Amino acid sequence: MTLAYVALGANLGPREITLLRAVDLLAETEGIDVQAVSQLRETEPVGLVEQPPFLNGAVAVETSLPPRQLLERLLEVERTLGRVRDVRWGPRFVDLDLLVYGDQHIDEPGLRVPHPRLHERRFALEPLAELDPELTIPGIGRVVDALAALD
Repeated sequence: MTLAYVALGANLGPREITLLRAVDLLAETEGIDVQAVSQLRETEPVGLVEQPPFLNGAVAVETSLPPRQLLERLLEVERTLGRVRDVRWGPRFVDLDLLVYGDQHIDEPGLRVPHPRLHERRFALEPLAELDPELTIPGIGRVVDALAALD
């Protein structure tokens, strides 16, 4: 089993209900055991800023799924909950990003772990720090240090 962290985000529809449903769908997946869910926090959009605020959080999971299979499950959950990928960084009903997968550093087509912009995004780092302040992000360092570097 590998400990992985997944970002949760939504800025359309019933945001909290959708994100909690995403966590439930992950928990119902064979090979995924939800360990903890951070608080959900409202954040301003990044990139395309003319859109509603986001609700963001993170979930820690123990998984026997390899990284690519876990990513495929995240994308499947997004589709189930109404995600349509049309505008990059645009509004969305749900967004699930694989942030960290154990101590692995993965750089493959369509799969980069840790998430390539994780160290720049307070809305992703804060929930991770809440879940595990001592978490070391491969290639980046401790999550609390990455968060402090944003100040």
